[in-house]
Amino acid sequence: MDTRAVLKNKTLIVLLGPTGVGKTGLSLTLAEYLSSPVISCDSRQLYSRLKIGTAAPTPDQLTRVPHYFVGILNLDEYYSAARFESEVLEVSEKLFEQTDHILMTGGSMMYIDAVCKGIDDLPTVDAGLRAGLLQTLEQEGLEPLRNQLKILDPEFYRRVDLKNSKRVLHALEICLMTGKSYTSLRTNTRKQRPFNIVKIGLMRDREDLYGRINARVDEMIAQGLVDEAKELYPYKDLNSLNTVGYKELFRYFEGGWTLEEAVDKIKQNTRIYSRKQMTWFKRDETVKWFHPDEKEQILTYLKEKLLTLNCAPDF
Repeated sequence: MDTRAVLKNKTLIVLLGPTGVGKTGLSLTLAEYLSSPVISCDSRQLYSRLKIGTAAPTPDQLTRVPHYFVGILNLDEYYSAARFESEVLEVSEKLFEQTDHILMTGGSMMYIDAVCKGIDDLPTVDAGLRAGLLQTLEQEGLEPLRNQLKILDPEFYRRVDLKNSKRVLHALEICLMTGKSYTSLRTNTRKQRPFNIVKIGLMRDREDLYGRINARVDEMIAQGLVDEAKELYPYKDLNSLNTVGYKELFRYFEGGWTLEEAVDKIKQNTRIYSRKQMTWFKRDETVKWFHPDEKEQILTYLKEKLLTLNCAPDF
């Protein structure tokens, strides 16, 4: 059977936007209208023990609509956008046998791009090499790894977020595995998908979004984020916990900040991240933007869009 022929009238609907904008509520509504499962595109909701701090779907929400890629990893498991791309494509092919539409939602920019545009085919990193680099990170910190990357790939060194240990490590792994610079192996060639892709973006004005972010952090604290972070503190050096909401509380536990200061930092860092998300998403001209309250307009747009693709839903 020609898989591409089968999938040509299938559609992946991507609901994206910055953290705190209101994706979760709308995603459940859209999924129910489409009779679709939800593929979560959140790089931290993948980890089973990161619940409150990542605003992971609640048990009621998971019962309401089937979700994929939520709580599937242990804290120490390595994951990447390339692996997400591969696994989402595999899952999607199976899901498209049962439905014409799949809803993917989240705010992890690279993960969304990996599924929609593809990511470069890079070699699988040797487990021993990765373990050695992680040991260096744990014992000596990130600085020696940054210095090594600067020598092996100065171009990527100039562009990468040097505080992001995951990206520094990944680039260095590829350099050491291949003997070539990570930059030279990144072609950024867009891959064609056998299914249609429709992107819907959610946005609010900055003051409104920031108010929602601040309120959501307060709600997380009320829900028990401090206790959740205390349970995870022994694992604080794992990459999975280099995450807004946890790393600030770890500093509070160590006496660096008061709880009030840590909470303020969580709010500040979340707001900063939301700006980075919007800068990234706005570069994509295929996204149709709406306010989250424009549910009827979103549904009308989606129905019209799917009609043009000959795959309209029954709603």
